[in-house]
Amino acid sequence: MKTVNYNPSIIEVKCAEIIKEMKDQINERLDGFSIVKIENNIKKDNPTVDIIMKDSDGDVHEVIIKIIQKPDH
Repeated sequence: MKTVNYNPSIIEVKCAEIIKEMKDQINERLDGFSIVKIENNIKKDNPTVDIIMKDSDGDVHEVIIKIIQKPDH
């Protein structure tokens, strides 16, 4: 399948959605942290997944995953 549109591409959006759906499985593996919220920004050229979590002290931390599909060869 050739990618026609990269802004964002279908696979970028799908990956962002899957990460959000896997919140519970990700949360189980984050020792000392608990996911508070996951936000998808799938309208961007390169979608991002923002993971907001708290540590055992109650401090809030944010990890942002940027999803980029490389051009087809």
